[in-house]
Amino acid sequence: MTEAKEPPKKSRFRKGQSGNPKGRPAGSRSKVLVALDALGEGEAEAIVFAMVNQAKGGDVTAAKAILDRVWPPRKGSRLQFDLPEVSTADDLPPAIASVTRQVAEGEISPDEGTAIVALLEAHRKAIETSELAARVAALEERMTKK
Repeated sequence: MTEAKEPPKKSRFRKGQSGNPKGRPAGSRSKVLVALDALGEGEAEAIVFAMVNQAKGGDVTAAKAILDRVWPPRKGSRLQFDLPEVSTADDLPPAIASVTRQVAEGEISPDEGTAIVALLEAHRKAIETSELAARVAALEERMTKK
């Protein structure tokens, strides 16, 4: 047998009310970060110069820390693939077929193929928007001549 469920008790907080209305305001920095900023404010330049000197002296860890800040690693890898020129909506089916063939033959991964087709889809939307704007402009011009 199933037991009858009790109705939910009243909540302590009204809808939209924070559990701690006197807490730290949203977007404000924590006390630890404020203290660290104060400590580093006067010494930041000296720390950077020391790191640069260590890197120049052959300290690979210091060099990596500096280079990671100045020249962050690439998020995605470069990709080479064959794609016919796409300038009209009629050019898209052969382009997508080309990508599909390259995925099927193992030249590019399925994830890479999906990303390329998504780019082609964005290109299609841009082409359609441009063509639609031109058609609307032509219709408006015809309407003003009458």
